[in-house]
Amino acid sequence: MKKRYVHLNLALLLLPLINLLLPPLSLAQDYGDDASKKFTPTPGMLRCNGVYMSYTSGDREKLYPRTNNVTAQAWTFKSTAMIVNTGIEEVKGWQMFVGYTHRDIIVSATGAVSSDGEFPYDASNGTTFIGSPNTDLKTSIETAGDEAQISTNIEITGTQFGGRGTVTPLPKTIELTNDGWECPKPTSKGGTMEVCCRRNPKFKAKAKTKTKFSRRQRGDLNIIYDVLQAYTSNYMAQVTIDNNSPLGRLDHWNLTFEWMRGEFIHSMRGAYAAEKNPSVCLHSKAGQFYGDMDFSQVATCEKKPIIKDMPAERKEDNLTGKLPFCCKNGTLLPALMDPSKSRAVFQLQVYKVPPDQNRTAFFPPLNWKIDGIVNPQYKCGPPIRVDPTGFPDATGLQATTYAVASWQVECNITKPKPKAARCCVSYSAFYNDSAIPCNACACGCKDIDTDTCNANARQLLLPPDTLLVPFDNRTLKAKVWAKQKKMPVPKKLPCPDTCGISLNWHLNSDYNDGWSARVTVFNWGDNAVEDWFAAVDLGKAGLGYENVYSFNGSRVPPKNQTIFFQGLRGMNYLIGLTNGSHPTRDPKVPGKMQSVISFKKKRNLGNLNIPGGDGFPKRVFFNGEECELPKFFPKKSSGKRLSGFRFLPSILLVVTTFLAITDRFII
Repeated sequence: MKKRYVHLNLALLLLPLINLLLPPLSLAQDYGDDASKKFTPTPGMLRCNGVYMSYTSGDREKLYPRTNNVTAQAWTFKSTAMIVNTGIEEVKGWQMFVGYTHRDIIVSATGAVSSDGEFPYDASNGTTFIGSPNTDLKTSIETAGDEAQISTNIEITGTQFGGRGTVTPLPKTIELTNDGWECPKPTSKGGTMEVCCRRNPKFKAKAKTKTKFSRRQRGDLNIIYDVLQAYTSNYMAQVTIDNNSPLGRLDHWNLTFEWMRGEFIHSMRGAYAAEKNPSVCLHSKAGQFYGDMDFSQVATCEKKPIIKDMPAERKEDNLTGKLPFCCKNGTLLPALMDPSKSRAVFQLQVYKVPPDQNRTAFFPPLNWKIDGIVNPQYKCGPPIRVDPTGFPDATGLQATTYAVASWQVECNITKPKPKAARCCVSYSAFYNDSAIPCNACACGCKDIDTDTCNANARQLLLPPDTLLVPFDNRTLKAKVWAKQKKMPVPKKLPCPDTCGISLNWHLNSDYNDGWSARVTVFNWGDNAVEDWFAAVDLGKAGLGYENVYSFNGSRVPPKNQTIFFQGLRGMNYLIGLTNGSHPTRDPKVPGKMQSVISFKKKRNLGNLNIPGGDGFPKRVFFNGEECELPKFFPKKSSGKRLSGFRFLPSILLVVTTFLAITDRFII
């Protein structure tokens, strides 16, 4: 027995020495799972000298509701995409396009976000993935083969429709969409699609200053998120919004984004949150960590805060103002109108929660969105890390102070989908006594009962004076006019356009060396529109622009085919809908402004067919929002041609008729 105890004591004494002498044994036991996940290059990756990409389909399962219609059956799927830099050049801001074809909806993607919008996203026409947080792919040479820096794995979960079997069908294609890269047709084998993309040797990039992070882009609207001061538990950030589009604007802008790591905004300057609910913080991780904080004084605890610009009267407020470019009541104008109103700035104090209690731990919010009223619709990408922003030294010395860290969010104007605009255009001409009104449901059907009207029918032609009255008061006149002109009237009449703003483009005259048009802007809303502007793209005919007489007008470079006009100084105020002279019997009257625009027929433009289409807009914008155009032009009568002067009595008759009704029409 004594010998057994001696051997046991000796073994206990030697155990630490065994661990020191045989460390691989303990490592194998502790980290065996990680070893099995080691990065294993495929044959295609080993042959690739550039950027290797792959997409591997996983299993899928049927979703509810179950249906016998194969194309209508929804499936949940999981797939894995991979992008690896196997070349000698760093890839900044990588963009991987996946061409989905089965009405796919991407619900989540780890390691990336979609440049087309936040999840869930309808990727029926494919989508482009951008790295988040790893936006760049370094080379194996400069990182000693560090997989975390040269590659990204994207775990994709989503829903798709149609197809047979339980294996997720492969997409149509995958490709790298960065400038200067070319990808051949991908190959597929055993549920995996792969491709090797290489640099185009003929591509010549513009000479740019070398940067540590991604280069700054110039979108229609650029948002810069700068970290100005950093502390262990919080940091001070500044958001700068720049309007770079000559035709874009925002009124009463609302900015939203999403915190991803439990942050909250403690205080703000130059802007404010639409909702303050301290209970959100109290019942969150922040409430547990900051136990003694008075959350009733916090700016907002919302995960997706709605941020608004301060009104102008708060600009000099010591607590909420005192910032350059702040406090304009949410107005962002094109620099072409007013450079001082093309930028907005506000600051926010952001508090962090564990495990981010570190002075260098910064995670900008994601899923940025910005909108306004009767403005363009903007689509924003994810925040991309850029070189720190430089600011003039606060002491006035000739020095530059840099932000701790900076990110850029690029937003671009999207063309509205059919029947989703916010303004519309009607046509009329001196050679035709009928006007073509705005399309049915041009700005959406909204809450209209489409069982009582036809949302897709062609609008009935109208006498020109009828464009001046609300849609509800046009029906009788439209029917009478159709009867006079012997035009058919459908049993189910077209729906109204539902637009708050409409423009009438009237072809005023056409002669040998020039022509003219008259544009009238109508405001059918209850609220007035301040500092309005409009723009008309006339193609090559716009190069002959001569003058606009009751507005301020100019060409929009670089093509100079678009005419930009706004009200004269002190008169750029478009009133809203008001009651008629006798409200009990007269229709309401829209706010309206009008001007004639003259053009020359230059020899280098060739033969212009003004009535045949050259005299009508290709695109029309109001406050940056693209308006829906009629689908046809006024027809020229087969009889003798009317001149602008011969049409004058008709114009006077229309004006006199309307004056008798409203007593408010302005020539």
